[in-house]
Amino acid sequence: MRVLVLGGTFEASKLADLLAEQSGISSMLSFAGRTKALRPPKIPYRIGGFGGVDGLNAFLEAERIDVLVDATHPFATQMPRNAAIAAARARIPRVVLSRPAWFAQPGDHWIDAADMAAAAAALGRERKRVFLTIGRLQIGAFSAAPQHFYLIRTIEPIALSLDLPHHRVIHGRGPFAFEAEEKLLREESIDLVVSKNSGGEAAFAKLVAARHVGLPVVMVARPRQALEPVLHDPAEVMALLLHHCSTLTPRGV
Repeated sequence: MRVLVLGGTFEASKLADLLAEQSGISSMLSFAGRTKALRPPKIPYRIGGFGGVDGLNAFLEAERIDVLVDATHPFATQMPRNAAIAAARARIPRVVLSRPAWFAQPGDHWIDAADMAAAAAALGRERKRVFLTIGRLQIGAFSAAPQHFYLIRTIEPIALSLDLPHHRVIHGRGPFAFEAEEKLLREESIDLVVSKNSGGEAAFAKLVAARHVGLPVVMVARPRQALEPVLHDPAEVMALLLHHCSTLTPRGV
């Protein structure tokens, strides 16, 4: 059986580790073209886009892929849509692997925002010191609120200049420790945290630290996706793939 995993997430890497142990499954992990500081997986991998739905469909056919696993980031929008259409055209099953969202706990003060524009508006007019932890692709939305100071944390460097008069960029890759996150919030005199509701454990410590320090968190909701079954555990996906492998008739036979 041949499996293509659309990745770039912790969950995709964990699934790749599990697939590497299965001699009966030929698998490949695909990273988006903008991925820079990747950790090479234990299975064959590729980097770059496919050229839209048609390109992905052609790749599935050329590589004789039997199952497509969408393990892209919860905030990805275009690739999940392309994957759904391409898998349907190729008449192969598509499995969605996505970490569960976070939910507010007692003591949390979350301010819900539907998107980045709403998050920027939620900061208010009074100048604040904001810890911005939304990645590097949507920082531009906060140019609408230039009065604030932004401490921006990203995994990779920001290529473009930012239209933010008051900011500083730091780099880091999770998982982050609660103690370090609390220390950062206190030392930087942060007033408010902005976060995507990405879920998972790697960045959860900042939410615990914000709760402990008593800071509000502007939580940006995930984009709406089609209502469909989603698996949260790479081990669940692996079990499903093994079951499918045991019942599969090879493509073209």
